[in-house]
Amino acid sequence: MLSPLPVRDGVGATRLHVPLQGPWPTIAAFMVERFFHLDPERLLARFDRGEIVARDGSPLHRDTPLGAQEFVWYYREPPIEREIPFALEVMHQDRDLVIVDKPHFLPTTPGGKYLQNSALVRLRNLLDNPELTPIHRLDRATAGLLMFSTRPATRGAYQLLFERRRVEKVYEAVSPLPASWNPASPALGGEPFPIVYRNHIEKRRAHVCVQVEPDREPNSETLIELRGFDDRVLHTTLRPHSGRMHQLRVHLAALGAGILHDTFYPELLPESPDDFAKPLQLLARELRFTDPLTGDQREFVTRRTLQDAPA
Repeated sequence: MLSPLPVRDGVGATRLHVPLQGPWPTIAAFMVERFFHLDPERLLARFDRGEIVARDGSPLHRDTPLGAQEFVWYYREPPIEREIPFALEVMHQDRDLVIVDKPHFLPTTPGGKYLQNSALVRLRNLLDNPELTPIHRLDRATAGLLMFSTRPATRGAYQLLFERRRVEKVYEAVSPLPASWNPASPALGGEPFPIVYRNHIEKRRAHVCVQVEPDREPNSETLIELRGFDDRVLHTTLRPHSGRMHQLRVHLAALGAGILHDTFYPELLPESPDDFAKPLQLLARELRFTDPLTGDQREFVTRRTLQDAPA
């Protein structure tokens, strides 16, 4: 469903589904209850200014009755953002694709308290292309290679590559050296390298972390290879066969080698301001695929490194 509002400052309008029936006399009344954490008068003033619109772009009013529209669009009010002081590097650009090297701490798309400080908005503004859309995503805490589509006409062909698992993704991670580490016989969780780890991961609403369900059929798989180690840390290569949320972080934590500076796994720590000196030691290192439009073999490698990797 196309937005009736254009991209503004690199940010697209937000679409909200409105029930056609319910206890609210107006769309505005529904939105006041839906966004209970906002000042009601400030929200109603946005209706008065014509900032909340219908599918055809016409402004709605504070007395527009419930049922008049099933979807409304509006621009999010920009949050007060903390600047993410790391640059996004464009690795490749052509008519259909852009590949960037994302720094730690920068989210892929706008959300929560991050709007201008997101890879998508920065890139739209940098390249002056409001049609840019990410083909896949990286966690805010993860650095490395990220792929964007430049135009809708060819977007589906690249999205299918990921849906059909035809993109080879390679990551690397650094973990604190497990207490049980045996240099003479490297292993994690009793399994010698290389390790194929599988489990069932579910993302539930209102939960920050994903949930592992050991009694269900595995839906995630990662090949874990040893890159190196020293007396402090363990360095691994990760080749995910699936793309579940937080998969690599969960798999290493389950094997007793949670990633260095991970505040989610194996234990969720209290929320605190970003410590830019301690980025999560996880890096999306390589992307390889056969281009669905040209048949060419594509290969991209990050220029970034993990600061805590052993020499």
